Amino acid sequence: MLVRRDFSRQPAASVGGTTHAVTIGNFDGVHLGHQAILAEVKAAAARLGIPSCVVTFEPHPRELFSPLSAPTRLSSLREKCELLFEHGIDRVQVLRFNRAFANLSADEFIDRVLVKGLNAKWVMIGDDFCFGAKRSGDLAHLKRAGDALGFEVHAMHTVKAGEGENAMRVSSSAVREILSGGDVGRAAKLLGRPYSISGRVVHGDKLGRQLGWPTANVELRHNRPPLTGIYAVRVGGLGPKALDGVASLGIRPTVTNSGLVKLEVYIFDFDQDIYGKHIRVDFLKKIRDEEKFPDLDSLKKQIAQDADDARRFLETLN
Repeated sequence: MLVRRDFSRQPAASVGGTTHAVTIGNFDGVHLGHQAILAEVKAAAARLGIPSCVVTFEPHPRELFSPLSAPTRLSSLREKCELLFEHGIDRVQVLRFNRAFANLSADEFIDRVLVKGLNAKWVMIGDDFCFGAKRSGDLAHLKRAGDALGFEVHAMHTVKAGEGENAMRVSSSAVREILSGGDVGRAAKLLGRPYSISGRVVHGDKLGRQLGWPTANVELRHNRPPLTGIYAVRVGGLGPKALDGVASLGIRPTVTNSGLVKLEVYIFDFDQDIYGKHIRVDFLKKIRDEEKFPDLDSLKKQIAQDADDARRFLETLN
């Protein structure tokens, strides 16, 4: 597994650098559509006897051009890389998306990234993927370049989940929309797994402990998660088996008006010091929306009810 942010240690094609089977995209959430592309890239890499590589961007291009209207992220860069490696990708090439990079022409992108950077032998993109300044490069442009420069170009068409009239195009936008409504079960069908957030357990204000419900506070890399509310969850990273719990993801209006989003997880029947641990929280069912209570006693009673509701649901999965 290899993550690189530049090409400083990658020899250029002209001096015999390693060839790669490559795909390019944001891969936010690594959903079923992305997974179909990854399977094709892995198969091509195995057939050609070369490493597989995903080229992705940080930050998301829309975060550069229109930060106030940019979409919420389904995955942090670390989460995305972890998911890509779980699907068997050998290398992730992270390209810093800044103004200079955005101004590269389509041909400059091909030359700098695919030819000199990765010595691409085989390339796959989505059939609607565009690249280069002002989105001037498309599939046809890339195929012409491949014919001239000696690499294969393939397209992955739309992937749908479901059957018949209920089939839905799998996309990061669709997953975000579903999660915003709290339907984590439906989102899981497009992701091929439960939606999750991973992060390091950090110190909080210890309010949960004062209320009798000590929680693990999970560090969020972005303050705009695609969902909010109270959820039945399972927590990975603390042993061989995921642990059941209940999580609150939101701005905690009863106790603060900071507007900052917090992820707090109460793990059932668990009492260990896990500060600094990196955990994954799988969201399995929405219990309710976040709300403001008149006092801490009311909040405490509701937390107990939330925990009972989460336990009952999670027991149905065992």
